[in-house]
Amino acid sequence: MQLRVTVDGHEVVTDALGESMTGVPAEPDMHFRAGSVAFAHIGTALLQLVEEGRVRLDDTVERWLPDLPKADRITLRMLATNTTGLHDYVTDPAFGAELEAHPFRAWTPEELVAYPLRHSFWYEPGTNWSYSHANYVLLIAALEKITGVRIDTFVKERVTGPLGLRDTRNNFTPEIPRPALHAFTSDRGLYEESTFWNPSWTTAPGAVITTHICDLAGSARAIGSGELLSPRSYRTLLDPGTVGLGGATAKCPASICLKQTEAKHFGFGVIVINGWVLQNPSFSGYAAIQAYLPSERLAIAVSATKTATTPDGNMAQEIAKRIAADLAPGTPLDIV
Repeated sequence: MQLRVTVDGHEVVTDALGESMTGVPAEPDMHFRAGSVAFAHIGTALLQLVEEGRVRLDDTVERWLPDLPKADRITLRMLATNTTGLHDYVTDPAFGAELEAHPFRAWTPEELVAYPLRHSFWYEPGTNWSYSHANYVLLIAALEKITGVRIDTFVKERVTGPLGLRDTRNNFTPEIPRPALHAFTSDRGLYEESTFWNPSWTTAPGAVITTHICDLAGSARAIGSGELLSPRSYRTLLDPGTVGLGGATAKCPASICLKQTEAKHFGFGVIVINGWVLQNPSFSGYAAIQAYLPSERLAIAVSATKTATTPDGNMAQEIAKRIAADLAPGTPLDIV
Protein backbone atom coordinates (compact mmCIF):
# COMPACT_ATOMS: atom_id res chain seq x y z
CA MET A 1 0.00 0.00 0.00
CA GLN A 2 0.95 3.63 -0.51
CA LEU A 3 -0.53 6.61 1.28
CA ARG A 4 -0.29 10.38 1.49
CA VAL A 5 -2.16 12.69 3.83
CA THR A 6 -2.15 16.50 3.64
CA VAL A 7 -3.84 19.28 5.57
CA ASP A 8 -4.32 22.58 3.76
CA GLY A 9 -1.96 21.20 1.10
CA HIS A 10 0.85 20.55 3.59
CA GLU A 11 2.23 17.03 4.00
CA VAL A 12 1.32 15.07 7.12
CA VAL A 13 2.70 11.75 5.92
CA THR A 14 3.79 10.07 2.69
CA ASP A 15 4.77 6.41 2.91
CA ALA A 16 4.57 2.93 1.41
CA LEU A 17 4.31 -0.41 3.17
CA GLY A 18 4.57 -4.02 2.04
CA GLU A 19 5.88 -5.37 -1.25
CA SER A 20 5.23 -4.59 -4.90
CA MET A 21 6.50 -8.06 -5.80
CA THR A 22 8.24 -10.72 -3.72
CA GLY A 23 11.40 -9.13 -2.40
CA VAL A 24 10.62 -5.74 -4.00
CA PRO A 25 9.44 -3.17 -1.46
CA ALA A 26 6.60 -0.84 -2.38
CA GLU A 27 7.77 2.78 -2.70
CA PRO A 28 5.76 6.03 -2.68
CA ASP A 29 6.87 6.96 -6.20
CA MET A 30 5.46 3.80 -7.82
CA HIS A 31 2.70 4.33 -10.40
CA PHE A 32 -0.66 2.54 -10.35
CA ARG A 33 -3.99 2.52 -12.20
CA ALA A 34 -6.44 5.20 -11.04
CA GLY A 35 -9.66 4.18 -12.84
CA SER A 36 -12.64 6.35 -11.94
CA VAL A 37 -10.47 9.21 -10.66
CA ALA A 38 -10.60 10.22 -14.33
CA PHE A 39 -14.37 10.76 -13.97
CA ALA A 40 -13.76 13.42 -11.32
CA HIS A 41 -11.40 15.22 -13.69
CA ILE A 42 -13.81 14.93 -16.63
CA GLY A 43 -16.71 16.20 -14.53
CA THR A 44 -14.73 19.26 -13.46
CA ALA A 45 -13.63 19.95 -17.04
CA LEU A 46 -17.24 19.73 -18.28
CA LEU A 47 -18.37 22.20 -15.63
CA GLN A 48 -15.70 24.61 -16.91
CA LEU A 49 -17.22 24.37 -20.40
CA VAL A 50 -20.59 25.23 -18.89
CA GLU A 51 -19.10 28.26 -17.11
CA GLU A 52 -17.77 29.47 -20.47
CA GLY A 53 -21.15 29.09 -22.14
CA ARG A 54 -19.91 26.41 -24.56
CA VAL A 55 -22.68 24.01 -23.52
CA ARG A 56 -25.46 23.70 -20.96
CA LEU A 57 -25.77 20.73 -18.62
CA ASP A 58 -29.34 20.19 -19.74
CA ASP A 59 -28.48 20.09 -23.44
CA THR A 60 -29.68 16.81 -24.90
CA VAL A 61 -27.05 14.76 -26.71
CA GLU A 62 -28.70 13.84 -30.03
CA ARG A 63 -26.47 16.31 -31.96
CA TRP A 64 -23.32 14.53 -30.72
CA LEU A 65 -24.64 10.99 -30.18
CA PRO A 66 -27.38 10.63 -32.80
CA ASP A 67 -27.40 6.82 -32.70
CA LEU A 68 -27.98 6.59 -28.95
CA PRO A 69 -31.53 5.50 -28.07
CA LYS A 70 -33.43 8.27 -26.26
CA ALA A 71 -30.67 10.74 -27.16
CA ASP A 72 -33.30 13.47 -27.42
CA ARG A 73 -34.14 12.89 -23.75
CA ILE A 74 -30.66 12.21 -22.35
CA THR A 75 -28.65 15.26 -21.28
CA LEU A 76 -25.00 15.89 -20.52
CA ARG A 77 -26.01 16.20 -16.85
CA MET A 78 -27.59 12.73 -16.91
CA LEU A 79 -24.50 11.12 -18.43
CA ALA A 80 -22.22 12.75 -15.86
CA THR A 81 -24.46 11.89 -12.89
CA ASN A 82 -25.54 8.35 -13.85
CA THR A 83 -29.21 9.13 -14.27
CA THR A 84 -29.75 7.93 -17.84
CA GLY A 85 -31.20 4.52 -16.96
CA LEU A 86 -28.61 2.65 -19.04
CA HIS A 87 -27.49 -0.75 -17.75
CA ASP A 88 -23.90 -1.16 -16.59
CA TYR A 89 -21.90 -3.43 -18.87
CA VAL A 90 -19.53 -4.28 -15.99
CA THR A 91 -22.32 -6.16 -14.19
CA ASP A 92 -23.55 -7.89 -17.35
CA PRO A 93 -22.79 -11.65 -17.03
CA ALA A 94 -22.00 -11.93 -20.75
CA PHE A 95 -19.45 -9.13 -20.51
CA GLY A 96 -17.98 -10.56 -17.30
CA ALA A 97 -17.47 -13.96 -18.92
CA GLU A 98 -15.67 -12.41 -21.89
CA LEU A 99 -13.48 -10.22 -19.68
CA GLU A 100 -12.55 -13.15 -17.43
CA ALA A 101 -11.61 -15.33 -20.39
CA HIS A 102 -9.62 -12.60 -22.15
CA PRO A 103 -8.08 -10.13 -19.65
CA PHE A 104 -5.63 -8.80 -22.27
CA ARG A 105 -8.32 -7.91 -24.81
CA ALA A 106 -8.41 -4.34 -26.11
CA TRP A 107 -12.01 -3.06 -26.04
CA THR A 108 -13.55 -0.34 -28.19
CA PRO A 109 -16.25 2.05 -26.94
CA GLU A 110 -18.71 0.57 -29.43
CA GLU A 111 -18.13 -2.94 -28.06
CA LEU A 112 -18.64 -1.74 -24.49
CA VAL A 113 -21.82 0.24 -25.11
CA ALA A 114 -23.31 -2.63 -27.11
CA TYR A 115 -23.87 -4.58 -23.87
CA PRO A 116 -26.22 -2.09 -22.13
CA LEU A 117 -27.99 -1.38 -25.40
CA ARG A 118 -29.08 -5.03 -25.52
CA HIS A 119 -31.32 -4.26 -22.54
CA SER A 120 -34.23 -1.90 -22.09
CA PHE A 121 -33.51 1.14 -19.92
CA TRP A 122 -33.99 0.67 -16.18
CA TYR A 123 -36.14 3.82 -16.12
CA GLU A 124 -36.91 6.94 -18.10
CA PRO A 125 -33.83 9.20 -18.28
CA GLY A 126 -33.53 11.60 -15.37
CA THR A 127 -36.10 9.93 -13.12
CA ASN A 128 -33.88 7.65 -11.01
CA TRP A 129 -30.22 6.82 -10.31
CA SER A 130 -28.09 3.79 -11.18
CA TYR A 131 -24.36 3.45 -11.81
CA SER A 132 -23.25 2.61 -15.34
CA HIS A 133 -19.74 2.78 -16.79
CA ALA A 134 -21.44 3.29 -20.17
CA ASN A 135 -22.48 6.80 -19.15
CA TYR A 136 -18.87 8.03 -19.09
CA VAL A 137 -17.95 6.15 -22.25
CA LEU A 138 -20.73 8.10 -23.95
CA LEU A 139 -19.97 11.38 -22.17
CA ILE A 140 -16.37 11.19 -23.37
CA ALA A 141 -17.56 10.63 -26.95
CA ALA A 142 -19.82 13.68 -26.66
CA LEU A 143 -17.08 15.87 -25.18
CA GLU A 144 -14.66 14.98 -27.96
CA LYS A 145 -17.25 16.13 -30.52
CA ILE A 146 -18.08 19.29 -28.55
CA THR A 147 -14.44 20.35 -28.15
CA GLY A 148 -12.89 18.84 -31.25
CA VAL A 149 -9.99 17.44 -29.22
CA ARG A 150 -9.23 14.03 -27.71
CA ILE A 151 -10.32 13.55 -24.13
CA ASP A 152 -6.76 13.07 -22.86
CA THR A 153 -5.74 16.44 -24.31
CA PHE A 154 -8.92 18.10 -23.04
CA VAL A 155 -8.38 16.88 -19.45
CA LYS A 156 -4.67 17.72 -19.50
CA GLU A 157 -5.40 21.27 -20.66
CA ARG A 158 -8.22 21.79 -18.19
CA VAL A 159 -7.31 19.83 -15.04
CA THR A 160 -4.13 17.81 -14.69
CA GLY A 161 -1.93 20.42 -16.40
CA PRO A 162 -3.11 23.45 -14.39
CA LEU A 163 -2.85 21.40 -11.17
CA GLY A 164 0.69 20.26 -11.95
CA LEU A 165 -0.24 16.57 -11.82
CA ARG A 166 2.65 15.58 -14.06
CA ASP A 167 2.55 11.90 -13.12
CA THR A 168 -1.16 11.51 -13.86
CA ARG A 169 -1.52 10.56 -17.48
CA ASN A 170 -3.59 8.66 -19.99
CA ASN A 171 -2.33 5.40 -21.45
CA PHE A 172 -3.61 4.06 -24.77
CA THR A 173 -1.95 0.70 -24.02
CA PRO A 174 -1.69 -1.41 -20.83
CA GLU A 175 1.67 0.23 -20.10
CA ILE A 176 2.32 1.74 -16.67
CA PRO A 177 5.15 4.27 -16.29
CA ARG A 178 8.12 3.03 -14.29
CA PRO A 179 8.44 2.38 -11.44
CA ALA A 180 5.14 0.45 -11.39
CA LEU A 181 3.33 -0.93 -8.37
CA HIS A 182 2.51 -4.51 -9.34
CA ALA A 183 -1.00 -5.88 -8.84
CA PHE A 184 -2.26 -9.38 -8.09
CA THR A 185 -5.78 -10.75 -7.90
CA SER A 186 -7.84 -13.90 -7.42
CA ASP A 187 -10.66 -12.67 -9.68
CA ARG A 188 -10.33 -15.68 -11.97
CA GLY A 189 -10.14 -18.25 -9.18
CA LEU A 190 -6.36 -18.43 -8.84
CA TYR A 191 -3.95 -15.89 -7.39
CA GLU A 192 -2.09 -14.34 -10.32
CA GLU A 193 -0.36 -11.16 -11.43
CA SER A 194 -2.70 -8.69 -13.14
CA THR A 195 -0.48 -5.62 -13.51
CA PHE A 196 -0.65 -5.49 -17.29
CA TRP A 197 -4.16 -6.77 -17.91
CA ASN A 198 -5.69 -4.47 -20.48
CA PRO A 199 -7.72 -1.70 -18.71
CA SER A 200 -9.44 -0.49 -21.90
CA TRP A 201 -12.77 -1.84 -20.65
CA THR A 202 -12.86 0.58 -17.73
CA THR A 203 -13.78 3.62 -19.86
CA ALA A 204 -13.20 5.19 -23.26
CA PRO A 205 -9.75 5.56 -24.88
CA GLY A 206 -8.00 8.70 -23.68
CA ALA A 207 -9.30 8.44 -20.11
CA VAL A 208 -7.51 5.29 -18.90
CA ILE A 209 -5.13 6.85 -16.40
CA THR A 210 -2.21 5.98 -14.17
CA THR A 211 -0.89 8.14 -11.35
CA HIS A 212 1.21 8.08 -8.18
CA ILE A 213 0.29 8.78 -4.59
CA CYS A 214 1.45 12.41 -4.44
CA ASP A 215 -0.57 13.31 -7.53
CA LEU A 216 -3.56 11.44 -6.12
CA ALA A 217 -3.47 13.52 -2.94
CA GLY A 218 -3.15 16.68 -5.03
CA SER A 219 -6.13 15.61 -7.10
CA ALA A 220 -8.15 14.90 -3.94
CA ARG A 221 -7.48 18.40 -2.60
CA ALA A 222 -8.06 20.30 -5.84
CA ILE A 223 -11.18 18.47 -6.99
CA GLY A 224 -12.64 18.26 -3.49
CA SER A 225 -12.16 21.97 -2.82
CA GLY A 226 -13.41 23.10 -6.23
CA GLU A 227 -10.13 24.88 -6.93
CA LEU A 228 -10.75 24.97 -10.68
CA LEU A 229 -14.42 25.95 -10.47
CA SER A 230 -16.60 28.93 -9.66
CA PRO A 231 -18.59 28.73 -6.41
CA ARG A 232 -21.75 27.99 -8.39
CA SER A 233 -20.11 25.14 -10.32
CA TYR A 234 -18.61 23.76 -7.13
CA ARG A 235 -22.10 23.52 -5.64
CA THR A 236 -23.15 21.61 -8.75
CA LEU A 237 -20.16 19.29 -8.35
CA LEU A 238 -21.37 18.41 -4.85
CA ASP A 239 -25.06 18.02 -5.79
CA PRO A 240 -26.07 18.23 -9.44
CA GLY A 241 -29.63 17.18 -8.62
CA THR A 242 -29.01 13.60 -7.55
CA VAL A 243 -30.02 14.01 -3.90
CA GLY A 244 -33.49 12.55 -3.51
CA LEU A 245 -33.27 10.31 -6.57
CA GLY A 246 -32.90 6.54 -6.46
CA GLY A 247 -35.02 3.76 -5.06
CA ALA A 248 -36.48 0.50 -6.28
CA THR A 249 -39.19 0.39 -8.93
CA ALA A 250 -41.08 -2.44 -10.60
CA LYS A 251 -38.27 -2.66 -13.17
CA CYS A 252 -35.21 -1.64 -11.14
CA PRO A 253 -34.23 -3.42 -7.89
CA ALA A 254 -32.94 -1.53 -4.86
CA SER A 255 -29.49 -3.07 -5.41
CA ILE A 256 -29.28 -1.19 -8.75
CA CYS A 257 -31.35 1.97 -8.26
CA LEU A 258 -29.62 3.11 -5.08
CA LYS A 259 -31.20 5.82 -2.93
CA GLN A 260 -29.27 9.10 -3.13
CA THR A 261 -29.35 10.99 0.17
CA GLU A 262 -27.79 14.19 1.46
CA ALA A 263 -25.33 12.09 3.46
CA LYS A 264 -24.42 9.69 0.63
CA HIS A 265 -24.85 10.51 -3.03
CA PHE A 266 -23.16 10.65 -6.38
CA GLY A 267 -22.18 14.17 -7.37
CA PHE A 268 -20.73 15.38 -10.65
CA GLY A 269 -18.08 12.73 -11.32
CA VAL A 270 -17.45 12.40 -7.58
CA ILE A 271 -19.03 10.66 -4.60
CA VAL A 272 -20.11 12.71 -1.57
CA ILE A 273 -20.25 10.95 1.81
CA ASN A 274 -20.81 12.90 5.04
CA GLY A 275 -19.17 15.92 3.42
CA TRP A 276 -16.19 13.99 2.07
CA VAL A 277 -15.64 14.35 -1.69
CA LEU A 278 -14.08 11.24 -3.18
CA GLN A 279 -13.52 8.67 -5.89
CA ASN A 280 -12.66 5.04 -5.10
CA PRO A 281 -11.54 2.92 -8.09
CA SER A 282 -11.07 -0.83 -7.63
CA PHE A 283 -10.41 -3.36 -10.41
CA SER A 284 -7.98 -6.07 -11.55
CA GLY A 285 -6.10 -6.18 -8.26
CA TYR A 286 -5.67 -2.40 -7.95
CA ALA A 287 -7.58 -0.31 -5.41
CA ALA A 288 -7.32 3.36 -4.55
CA ILE A 289 -9.15 6.30 -3.03
CA GLN A 290 -8.84 10.05 -3.14
CA ALA A 291 -10.89 11.74 -0.43
CA TYR A 292 -11.13 15.37 0.68
CA LEU A 293 -12.97 16.89 3.64
CA PRO A 294 -13.48 20.60 2.90
CA SER A 295 -14.31 21.55 6.49
CA GLU A 296 -10.91 20.32 7.67
CA ARG A 297 -8.96 20.87 4.42
CA LEU A 298 -7.92 17.25 4.85
CA ALA A 299 -6.85 15.14 1.86
CA ILE A 300 -6.30 11.38 2.06
CA ALA A 301 -4.89 9.32 -0.80
CA VAL A 302 -4.33 5.56 -0.56
CA SER A 303 -3.41 2.89 -3.11
CA ALA A 304 -3.46 -0.81 -2.26
CA THR A 305 -2.94 -4.17 -3.96
CA LYS A 306 -3.88 -7.69 -2.85
CA THR A 307 -2.19 -10.68 -1.31
CA ALA A 308 -3.59 -14.19 -1.71
CA THR A 309 -5.54 -13.77 1.55
CA THR A 310 -6.75 -10.17 1.22
CA PRO A 311 -10.54 -9.94 1.80
CA ASP A 312 -12.83 -8.85 -1.00
CA GLY A 313 -13.45 -5.15 -1.38
CA ASN A 314 -11.45 -1.96 -1.77
CA MET A 315 -8.70 -2.17 0.85
CA ALA A 316 -7.45 1.34 0.10
CA GLN A 317 -10.89 2.53 1.13
CA GLU A 318 -10.69 0.58 4.40
CA ILE A 319 -7.30 2.13 5.21
CA ALA A 320 -8.61 5.63 4.40
CA LYS A 321 -11.56 5.08 6.75
CA ARG A 322 -9.14 4.31 9.60
CA ILE A 323 -7.06 7.41 8.85
CA ALA A 324 -10.21 9.55 8.74
CA ALA A 325 -11.38 8.11 12.07
CA ASP A 326 -8.19 9.39 13.69
CA LEU A 327 -7.88 12.76 11.97
CA ALA A 328 -11.57 13.71 11.59
CA PRO A 329 -13.38 11.57 14.19
CA GLY A 330 -16.56 13.62 13.98
CA THR A 331 -16.94 13.05 10.23
CA PRO A 332 -16.70 9.36 9.38
CA LEU A 333 -15.65 8.30 5.90
CA ASP A 334 -18.47 5.77 6.03
CA ILE A 335 -18.35 4.02 2.66
CA VAL A 336 -20.54 0.94 2.23
